Amino acid sequence: MDVAVDPAQVTVAEASLPATRGRLTAHAPLAPLVWFKSGGTAQWLFEPKDIDDLADFLRDLDLKIPVMALGLGSNLIVRDGGVPGVVVRLGKAFAKVESVDDTALRCGGGASGVLVSSTARDAGIGGLEFLRSIPGTVGGFVRMNGGAYGRETCDILVECEVVLRSGKRETLAREDLGYTYRHSALPEGTVVVSATFRGHQADPVAIQAEMDRIANAREESQPLRSKTGGSTFKNPEGHKAWQLVDEAGCRGLKLGGAQVSEKHTNFLLNLGDATSSDIEALGEEVRQRVKAKSGITLEWEIQRIGVEK
Repeated sequence: MDVAVDPAQVTVAEASLPATRGRLTAHAPLAPLVWFKSGGTAQWLFEPKDIDDLADFLRDLDLKIPVMALGLGSNLIVRDGGVPGVVVRLGKAFAKVESVDDTALRCGGGASGVLVSSTARDAGIGGLEFLRSIPGTVGGFVRMNGGAYGRETCDILVECEVVLRSGKRETLAREDLGYTYRHSALPEGTVVVSATFRGHQADPVAIQAEMDRIANAREESQPLRSKTGGSTFKNPEGHKAWQLVDEAGCRGLKLGGAQVSEKHTNFLLNLGDATSSDIEALGEEVRQRVKAKSGITLEWEIQRIGVEK
Protein backbone atom coordinates (compact mmCIF):
# COMPACT_ATOMS: atom_id res chain seq x y z
CA MET A 1 0.00 0.00 0.00
CA ASP A 2 1.29 3.45 -0.91
CA VAL A 3 -0.44 6.23 1.02
CA ALA A 4 0.45 9.78 -0.01
CA VAL A 5 -1.79 12.61 1.19
CA ASP A 6 -1.29 16.36 1.02
CA PRO A 7 -0.94 17.35 4.71
CA ALA A 8 -2.43 20.76 3.98
CA GLN A 9 -5.72 19.00 3.30
CA VAL A 10 -5.87 17.31 6.71
CA THR A 11 -4.56 19.87 9.18
CA VAL A 12 -6.06 18.68 12.46
CA ALA A 13 -6.44 21.13 15.33
CA GLU A 14 -6.52 19.67 18.83
CA ALA A 15 -9.90 21.29 19.45
CA SER A 16 -11.38 19.26 16.57
CA LEU A 17 -10.33 15.89 17.98
CA PRO A 18 -12.81 13.71 19.88
CA ALA A 19 -12.43 13.11 23.60
CA THR A 20 -10.47 10.01 24.51
CA ARG A 21 -9.47 8.02 27.56
CA GLY A 22 -6.25 7.05 25.80
CA ARG A 23 -3.20 9.09 24.86
CA LEU A 24 -2.96 11.61 22.02
CA THR A 25 0.43 13.02 21.06
CA ALA A 26 0.90 15.81 18.54
CA HIS A 27 3.82 15.70 16.07
CA ALA A 28 4.97 12.36 17.48
CA PRO A 29 8.31 11.12 16.08
CA LEU A 30 7.77 7.83 14.25
CA ALA A 31 11.42 6.97 13.51
CA PRO A 32 11.93 5.39 16.98
CA LEU A 33 8.85 3.21 16.38
CA VAL A 34 9.88 1.70 13.03
CA TRP A 35 12.67 -0.72 12.20
CA PHE A 36 14.35 1.54 9.66
CA LYS A 37 14.73 4.25 12.35
CA SER A 38 14.01 6.95 9.78
CA GLY A 39 11.16 9.20 8.73
CA GLY A 40 9.05 12.07 9.98
CA THR A 41 6.37 12.56 12.59
CA ALA A 42 2.73 11.61 12.96
CA GLN A 43 0.46 14.63 12.96
CA TRP A 44 -1.30 12.83 15.81
CA LEU A 45 -0.37 9.52 17.47
CA PHE A 46 -3.33 7.88 19.21
CA GLU A 47 -2.85 5.08 21.74
CA PRO A 48 -6.37 3.97 22.74
CA LYS A 49 -7.10 2.68 26.22
CA ASP A 50 -9.31 -0.16 24.98
CA ILE A 51 -11.54 -1.19 22.08
CA ASP A 52 -14.43 1.01 23.18
CA ASP A 53 -12.10 4.02 23.35
CA LEU A 54 -10.85 3.31 19.83
CA ALA A 55 -14.34 2.80 18.41
CA ASP A 56 -15.73 5.96 20.04
CA PHE A 57 -12.77 8.04 18.84
CA LEU A 58 -13.02 6.88 15.23
CA ARG A 59 -16.81 7.29 15.24
CA ASP A 60 -16.49 10.94 16.29
CA LEU A 61 -13.43 11.77 14.16
CA ASP A 62 -14.08 13.76 10.99
CA LEU A 63 -14.18 11.21 8.16
CA LYS A 64 -11.92 13.43 6.03
CA ILE A 65 -9.05 12.80 8.45
CA PRO A 66 -6.98 9.77 7.39
CA VAL A 67 -6.26 7.00 9.89
CA MET A 68 -3.68 4.23 9.79
CA ALA A 69 -2.65 1.56 12.27
CA LEU A 70 0.99 1.05 13.28
CA GLY A 71 2.28 -2.23 14.68
CA LEU A 72 5.96 -2.93 15.33
CA GLY A 73 6.93 -0.88 12.28
CA SER A 74 8.91 -3.68 10.65
CA ASN A 75 7.34 -3.52 7.19
CA LEU A 76 7.22 0.23 6.83
CA ILE A 77 8.91 3.25 5.30
CA VAL A 78 7.68 6.45 6.95
CA ARG A 79 8.45 9.25 4.52
CA ASP A 80 10.48 12.19 5.78
CA GLY A 81 7.60 14.69 5.61
CA GLY A 82 5.63 12.67 8.15
CA VAL A 83 2.15 11.16 8.23
CA PRO A 84 -0.96 13.39 8.06
CA GLY A 85 -3.97 12.64 10.20
CA VAL A 86 -4.00 10.06 12.97
CA VAL A 87 -1.68 7.07 13.47
CA VAL A 88 -3.18 4.46 15.81
CA ARG A 89 -0.81 2.37 17.90
CA LEU A 90 -2.23 -0.50 19.96
CA GLY A 91 -0.63 -0.94 23.40
CA LYS A 92 -0.64 -3.61 26.10
CA ALA A 93 -4.41 -3.71 26.35
CA PHE A 94 -4.44 -5.15 22.82
CA ALA A 95 -1.56 -7.61 23.28
CA LYS A 96 -3.24 -10.44 25.19
CA VAL A 97 -3.28 -14.01 23.89
CA GLU A 98 -5.62 -16.64 25.34
CA SER A 99 -6.81 -20.14 24.51
CA VAL A 100 -10.24 -20.61 22.96
CA ASP A 101 -10.07 -24.40 22.95
CA ASP A 102 -7.37 -27.04 22.53
CA THR A 103 -6.49 -25.94 18.97
CA ALA A 104 -7.29 -22.20 18.83
CA LEU A 105 -6.05 -18.93 20.29
CA ARG A 106 -7.69 -15.50 20.47
CA CYS A 107 -4.98 -12.89 20.00
CA GLY A 108 -5.05 -9.14 20.48
CA GLY A 109 -4.20 -7.00 17.47
CA GLY A 110 -1.11 -5.68 19.24
CA ALA A 111 0.30 -9.09 20.16
CA SER A 112 3.63 -10.01 18.57
CA GLY A 113 4.30 -13.10 16.49
CA VAL A 114 6.76 -14.29 19.12
CA LEU A 115 4.12 -14.07 21.87
CA VAL A 116 1.49 -15.85 19.78
CA SER A 117 3.76 -18.71 18.74
CA SER A 118 5.14 -19.13 22.27
CA THR A 119 1.64 -19.21 23.77
CA ALA A 120 0.61 -21.76 21.14
CA ARG A 121 3.61 -23.92 22.06
CA ASP A 122 2.74 -23.81 25.76
CA ALA A 123 -0.85 -24.81 24.91
CA GLY A 124 0.28 -27.67 22.65
CA ILE A 125 -1.07 -26.01 19.50
CA GLY A 126 0.98 -26.62 16.36
CA GLY A 127 0.82 -24.89 12.99
CA LEU A 128 1.48 -21.37 14.27
CA GLU A 129 5.27 -21.71 14.50
CA PHE A 130 5.87 -19.59 11.39
CA LEU A 131 4.57 -16.50 13.22
CA ARG A 132 7.77 -16.68 15.27
CA SER A 133 9.67 -15.54 12.18
CA ILE A 134 7.55 -12.49 11.28
CA PRO A 135 8.60 -9.33 13.12
CA GLY A 136 5.17 -7.81 13.43
CA THR A 137 1.84 -7.86 15.25
CA VAL A 138 -1.40 -9.75 14.75
CA GLY A 139 -3.07 -6.69 13.23
CA GLY A 140 -0.38 -6.49 10.55
CA PHE A 141 -0.48 -10.23 9.89
CA VAL A 142 -4.22 -10.10 9.29
CA ARG A 143 -4.13 -6.98 7.11
CA MET A 144 -1.19 -8.08 4.95
CA ASN A 145 -1.75 -11.86 4.99
CA GLY A 146 1.70 -12.13 6.56
CA GLY A 147 3.57 -15.33 5.96
CA ALA A 148 6.89 -17.15 5.95
CA TYR A 149 8.34 -20.62 5.49
CA GLY A 150 5.46 -21.86 3.36
CA ARG A 151 2.61 -20.67 5.59
CA GLU A 152 0.36 -17.59 5.53
CA THR A 153 -2.11 -15.96 7.89
CA CYS A 154 -4.99 -17.13 5.70
CA ASP A 155 -3.99 -20.72 6.56
CA ILE A 156 -4.72 -20.24 10.27
CA LEU A 157 -7.20 -17.36 10.58
CA VAL A 158 -10.73 -18.23 11.70
CA GLU A 159 -12.05 -14.70 12.19
CA CYS A 160 -10.98 -11.26 13.26
CA GLU A 161 -12.56 -8.33 15.06
CA VAL A 162 -12.04 -4.93 13.48
CA VAL A 163 -12.98 -1.33 14.08
CA LEU A 164 -13.85 0.34 10.80
CA ARG A 165 -12.93 3.94 10.02
CA SER A 166 -16.53 4.84 10.87
CA GLY A 167 -16.05 3.48 14.39
CA LYS A 168 -18.27 0.47 13.73
CA ARG A 169 -17.10 -2.82 15.22
CA GLU A 170 -17.41 -5.94 13.08
CA THR A 171 -16.36 -9.57 13.24
CA LEU A 172 -15.13 -10.84 9.89
CA ALA A 173 -14.55 -14.45 8.83
CA ARG A 174 -11.47 -15.36 6.82
CA GLU A 175 -13.60 -15.61 3.70
CA ASP A 176 -14.61 -11.95 4.10
CA LEU A 177 -11.04 -10.66 3.75
CA GLY A 178 -10.43 -11.39 0.07
CA TYR A 179 -6.96 -12.74 0.74
CA THR A 180 -4.29 -12.90 -1.93
CA TYR A 181 -0.50 -12.91 -1.64
CA ARG A 182 0.46 -10.31 1.01
CA HIS A 183 -2.87 -8.53 0.60
CA SER A 184 -6.35 -8.34 2.07
CA ALA A 185 -9.47 -6.44 1.11
CA LEU A 186 -9.74 -4.62 4.45
CA PRO A 187 -10.78 -1.00 3.82
CA GLU A 188 -8.42 1.89 4.51
CA GLY A 189 -8.53 3.11 8.09
CA THR A 190 -9.65 -0.26 9.49
CA VAL A 191 -7.92 -1.32 12.70
CA VAL A 192 -7.67 -5.04 13.51
CA VAL A 193 -8.18 -5.38 17.25
CA SER A 194 -8.14 -9.17 17.61
CA ALA A 195 -7.95 -12.41 15.64
CA THR A 196 -8.65 -16.08 16.28
CA PHE A 197 -6.07 -18.49 14.89
CA ARG A 198 -6.55 -22.25 14.67
CA GLY A 199 -3.81 -24.86 14.51
CA HIS A 200 -3.74 -28.48 15.58
CA GLN A 201 -2.80 -30.44 18.67
CA ALA A 202 0.92 -31.15 18.84
CA ASP A 203 3.74 -31.96 21.25
CA PRO A 204 5.21 -28.75 22.75
CA VAL A 205 8.69 -30.23 22.34
CA ALA A 206 8.13 -30.72 18.60
CA ILE A 207 6.67 -27.22 18.34
CA GLN A 208 9.73 -25.73 20.02
CA ALA A 209 12.01 -27.70 17.71
CA GLU A 210 10.26 -26.24 14.68
CA MET A 211 10.46 -22.73 16.16
CA ASP A 212 14.18 -23.23 16.75
CA ARG A 213 14.65 -24.42 13.16
CA ILE A 214 12.90 -21.32 11.84
CA ALA A 215 14.88 -19.01 14.13
CA ASN A 216 18.17 -20.57 13.03
CA ALA A 217 17.24 -20.30 9.36
CA ARG A 218 16.44 -16.60 9.78
CA GLU A 219 19.68 -15.99 11.65
CA GLU A 220 21.72 -17.59 8.90
CA SER A 221 20.02 -15.86 5.96
CA GLN A 222 18.74 -12.44 7.10
CA PRO A 223 20.40 -9.26 8.45
CA LEU A 224 18.48 -9.40 11.72
CA ARG A 225 20.67 -6.98 13.67
CA SER A 226 20.51 -4.20 11.11
CA LYS A 227 18.13 -1.28 10.64
CA THR A 228 15.92 -2.85 8.01
CA GLY A 229 12.29 -3.24 7.05
CA GLY A 230 12.15 -6.95 6.32
CA SER A 231 11.36 -8.32 2.88
CA THR A 232 11.27 -5.37 0.49
CA PHE A 233 9.59 -6.81 -2.61
CA LYS A 234 6.94 -9.45 -3.19
CA ASN A 235 8.04 -12.64 -4.87
CA PRO A 236 6.74 -12.56 -8.46
CA GLU A 237 4.95 -15.73 -9.50
CA GLY A 238 7.54 -18.37 -10.35
CA HIS A 239 10.47 -16.26 -9.10
CA LYS A 240 12.31 -15.26 -5.93
CA ALA A 241 12.67 -11.50 -5.49
CA TRP A 242 16.11 -11.82 -3.89
CA GLN A 243 17.42 -13.80 -6.85
CA LEU A 244 16.14 -11.25 -9.39
CA VAL A 245 17.77 -8.44 -7.38
CA ASP A 246 21.03 -10.37 -7.19
CA GLU A 247 21.05 -11.19 -10.90
CA ALA A 248 20.53 -7.50 -11.66
CA GLY A 249 23.82 -6.74 -9.90
CA CYS A 250 22.28 -4.97 -6.92
CA ARG A 251 23.89 -6.89 -4.03
CA GLY A 252 25.54 -4.27 -1.82
CA LEU A 253 24.28 -1.36 -3.97
CA LYS A 254 24.30 1.94 -2.03
CA LEU A 255 22.41 5.22 -2.33
CA GLY A 256 23.05 7.88 0.30
CA GLY A 257 22.94 6.13 3.66
CA ALA A 258 20.96 3.15 2.35
CA GLN A 259 22.24 -0.18 1.03
CA VAL A 260 20.96 -3.42 -0.45
CA SER A 261 21.95 -6.11 2.04
CA GLU A 262 24.84 -8.30 0.97
CA LYS A 263 23.51 -11.10 3.18
CA HIS A 264 19.98 -11.14 1.72
CA THR A 265 19.34 -9.01 -1.36
CA ASN A 266 15.61 -8.58 -0.69
CA PHE A 267 16.46 -6.51 2.39
CA LEU A 268 17.32 -2.80 2.36
CA LEU A 269 19.45 -1.37 5.16
CA ASN A 270 19.81 1.95 6.90
CA LEU A 271 23.57 2.11 7.41
CA GLY A 272 23.11 4.72 10.12
CA ASP A 273 22.20 8.08 8.61
CA ALA A 274 19.86 7.17 5.77
CA THR A 275 16.76 9.23 5.19
CA SER A 276 13.56 7.51 4.21
CA SER A 277 14.02 9.21 0.83
CA ASP A 278 17.37 7.40 0.46
CA ILE A 279 15.77 4.06 1.28
CA GLU A 280 12.79 4.46 -1.04
CA ALA A 281 14.94 5.82 -3.87
CA LEU A 282 17.27 2.83 -3.52
CA GLY A 283 14.28 0.51 -3.76
CA GLU A 284 13.12 2.25 -6.92
CA GLU A 285 16.61 1.99 -8.41
CA VAL A 286 16.59 -1.74 -7.70
CA ARG A 287 13.17 -2.08 -9.37
CA GLN A 288 14.47 -0.29 -12.47
CA ARG A 289 17.58 -2.49 -12.70
CA VAL A 290 15.57 -5.69 -12.24
CA LYS A 291 13.12 -4.57 -14.92
CA ALA A 292 15.99 -3.82 -17.31
CA LYS A 293 17.68 -7.15 -16.62
CA SER A 294 14.74 -9.57 -16.46
CA GLY A 295 11.71 -7.70 -17.79
CA ILE A 296 9.97 -8.31 -14.45
CA THR A 297 8.50 -5.43 -12.44
CA LEU A 298 8.96 -6.01 -8.73
CA GLU A 299 6.12 -4.92 -6.47
CA TRP A 300 6.83 -3.33 -3.11
CA GLU A 301 5.97 -5.51 -0.12
CA ILE A 302 7.06 -2.82 2.35
CA GLN A 303 4.39 -0.20 2.92
CA ARG A 304 5.38 3.39 2.19
CA ILE A 305 3.33 6.00 4.01
CA GLY A 306 3.28 9.74 4.46
CA VAL A 307 4.56 12.64 2.39
CA GLU A 308 7.90 13.67 0.95
CA LYS A 309 9.77 16.37 2.82
